[in-house]
Amino acid sequence: RLKAQIPELKSSLNIISYLEHLKKSGSTVESHYQLNDSLFSKAKIKPTNSVCLWLGANVMLEYDIDEARELLLKNQETAVKTLSAVDDDLGFIRDQTTTIEVNMARVYNWDVKKRQKDKSS
Repeated sequence: RLKAQIPELKSSLNIISYLEHLKKSGSTVESHYQLNDSLFSKAKIKPTNSVCLWLGANVMLEYDIDEARELLLKNQETAVKTLSAVDDDLGFIRDQTTTIEVNMARVYNWDVKKRQKDKSS
């Protein structure tokens, strides 16, 4: 999930930068968007001071462009840190799994040797 979230956050930050550029230049942009599965529409986007962000759980909030940038940067930073921590934890778990497998093999080999010894005695 985090690996998919980080590119989405970067894309959102790029769009906010583009909207800021439009605001400074004062120009409008024509966009095509999907209304439903089979219906698309055109829209002219005028320069704006606010954007709407999906926060999840069917929640959308309107933010000023600066606030949205801060929120997305904070979320991106958190996602990168969390992904790094998860990768570290996965590395630790892999090491522990290898250790357990080696120990299980040693116990099994010890049991085989013990049975052979008991059988020969």
